[in-house]
Amino acid sequence: MPLEEINYSQIKELIASAENILITSHHNPDGDALGSALALYNLFIVENRNVEVMLPNAFPGFLKWMRNSDKVLLYNKHKRKCDKIIAEADLIFCLDYNALDRIGDMTESLTNSKATKIMIDHHPEPGKGFDFVLSVVDTSSTAELVYDFIDKIGLLHKVNKNIAECIYAGIMTDTGSFSYACNYERTFQITAELISLGVDVENIHRLVYDTYSENRMRLLGFCLSERLVVLEKYRTAYIYLSKDDLDKFNYQVGDTEGVVNYALAIKNITFAALITLRKGHVRISFRSKGDFSVNDFARKHFEGGGHKNAAGGNCYLPMEEARKKFETLLCEYPELLEQK
Repeated sequence: MPLEEINYSQIKELIASAENILITSHHNPDGDALGSALALYNLFIVENRNVEVMLPNAFPGFLKWMRNSDKVLLYNKHKRKCDKIIAEADLIFCLDYNALDRIGDMTESLTNSKATKIMIDHHPEPGKGFDFVLSVVDTSSTAELVYDFIDKIGLLHKVNKNIAECIYAGIMTDTGSFSYACNYERTFQITAELISLGVDVENIHRLVYDTYSENRMRLLGFCLSERLVVLEKYRTAYIYLSKDDLDKFNYQVGDTEGVVNYALAIKNITFAALITLRKGHVRISFRSKGDFSVNDFARKHFEGGGHKNAAGGNCYLPMEEARKKFETLLCEYPELLEQK
């Protein structure tokens, strides 16, 4: 349901009458998830509303500069407290995910909640379980949709620098610093408006991308020198990391953010993956160029999904078998074959 089809008068009434507002986002939150959630949270704080922001698990340390990031409740750390907050909420915002099974251990509590649920998201094929669905696939990020949502409910004049920084961070990180998924005039109109509110784009870029720890930098070097596999025949490259590899470099949440893009940056590579072993199962991040849909690939083979050119999935095989499965599947996609 596009933004323009939503009954904003009804939504404004729901917000005005809500006693307890809860803002949520997806498992393994990224910049768009956190930026969208904190933008809305900070807006409702300005409005003196009773509001909480909750994520299934931790977010990367390079995002902690966002205003009120220290107020985020982590479900995996405070389950009992979080369950109580979910049960008492009468309005829940579901940001940057379009299916309740994308929020990890929070799924059962949120599914059972009687609260009105408003979903704001830009991923394809929205699922059920939401009362209001604001879904626009051809948008750079959920953060951009949050900006438009704030405008539609008549609170754009309340957006200050702190809120603008959160929205900008969401847009910037979900477009790879405006290198993909942003070929839309509206994205840059909003960016210009955010800058007019005081956003320092150079500083935010430094805060997100220029804060590598020594371990993270060495892990990146290890990925490229020791764990990069290039399959020229299928115009595919992937990087794989075992738990021992991650432990060797004292892995912290967010340390592999963006690593898959290095594989995709190789000349003539169309399809890339990052395969990591985490907590007993293999997690895979997919990226592609052009018309090859990693969303379809992840949904069909790895219980995942996402966007056409950026998606993720899971595999419950040992690492070597997961790698073999991935490589074997490539022969089913003749469009990947090296162009003669």
